[in-house]
Amino acid sequence: MDPSTVFDERIYLTPNKPRIRKIANRFIDAKVTEDAFYICDVGEIITKHNEWVSQLPRVKPFYAVKCNDSRIVLRTLAGLGVGFDCASKTEIKKVLELEVDPSMIIFANPAKQNSHVRTAAEYNILKMTFDNANELYKIKAYHPSAKLVLRIRCDAEKAQCQLGMKFGVKVEEAPTLLELAKSLGLDVIGVSFHVGSGCMDPPVFDRAIKSSKWLFSVAKEMGFDMNLLDIGGGFPGNRGTSIQEIATVVNGSLAVHFPEGCGVEIIAEPGRFYVAAAFTLITLVHSVREIKGKEEEGENDSFMYYINDGVYGSFNCVVYDHAIVHPETMKRNTGPTYECSIWGPTCDGFDLVCPSEKLPKIKMGEWIMFSNMGAYTIVAAGTFNGFPVPKIHFVASYEAWTTLKEFTSPEEFVTNNIPILMKAGVGYNRDAIGWDRVVGAAGPGSCLTQFEQQAQPVLCESPSGNFSDF
Repeated sequence: MDPSTVFDERIYLTPNKPRIRKIANRFIDAKVTEDAFYICDVGEIITKHNEWVSQLPRVKPFYAVKCNDSRIVLRTLAGLGVGFDCASKTEIKKVLELEVDPSMIIFANPAKQNSHVRTAAEYNILKMTFDNANELYKIKAYHPSAKLVLRIRCDAEKAQCQLGMKFGVKVEEAPTLLELAKSLGLDVIGVSFHVGSGCMDPPVFDRAIKSSKWLFSVAKEMGFDMNLLDIGGGFPGNRGTSIQEIATVVNGSLAVHFPEGCGVEIIAEPGRFYVAAAFTLITLVHSVREIKGKEEEGENDSFMYYINDGVYGSFNCVVYDHAIVHPETMKRNTGPTYECSIWGPTCDGFDLVCPSEKLPKIKMGEWIMFSNMGAYTIVAAGTFNGFPVPKIHFVASYEAWTTLKEFTSPEEFVTNNIPILMKAGVGYNRDAIGWDRVVGAAGPGSCLTQFEQQAQPVLCESPSGNFSDF
């Protein structure tokens, strides 16, 4: 088994839905790495997209790249027909490298640097947001042909991250900006808002859509022909969450204020919705400190566990995204639990991941996992004190592969640690890789279902040698 093949941005296939804990334990048992690492179930992203299309059929998603800019994530979303919300010239270029059409990008940073505006003009990125007068003068100077979207402020009463304190003009002040845009000869094509990331106040979408409708009417009187409404982000993505409640509000409000056939395109900027649940972080407990309780005061022993990722790395989400993370042991344990805290690897006392948890006793050298780690984690991770950013291992079921293979290079897929070579309708290369064939690999809409002959044991195989275990 060659550890160099593990984190190489290929997608490892499993016959059934990947069982993350078992796959992670396989890596651990194989001693592939002692660094923290991610496992991303790419099929989970496809599942989320199907949920979006089902729940919000009129709203075209433009994925917020800032949430997680992993290449396979972006390529998967591009292949699914998702657009992109970019906030910088670097994000724009990263998306364009995937051969995404510029019309599928909105430059949704209301406060843009001059060079970034020039880059947008160079690459024909037309849609961009603004919320103040100085931004209009900047756009007039560097990208006068831009199609502008006026961002208004409408804050959720409760959200994981509020954004209104930084961006968005008050609705009652927006007409002044429209008048200025008109005088500068700029084209304002729509309205956008963002109620706050991780919104827990669904009715706010109705309030924001009503305000947008009023502004559309004002703009029409000024001679603008608006045709775009951007309802921003705020959609939950963790396991066990649903966008159904928000979708009910949005769909109902759109039916009243922007009914089908009105000529207005509806888009949104989901981020965590698509990627939060797809990523699981696996960390090593490298040190343990036992705190003896005072028996005379009825105190029990407690433990401090030190892991190889922290708030300066993936767990920056605890600080910046107000995330609350919970560890799980790699082996299911029904024994007694103890009070504990979990700390990152740096020498800073601020590096506290979990202040208080109840876990079975953990030994040095054991691993723990954290689910729902795909949003605003690795994208903002740093290397303070020299600790590396965790690498990502991508997995997907054969069912997900039937979708992924339509827009992903054959060399990107691996099964039995061997690339799947699909050329001219052939799903295998017997002489090159030494195994017979994968049933159904070549047919449209088909999926890999069984091996007629297995090759060498590999990382995606279970410890028992039975692929169905995953």
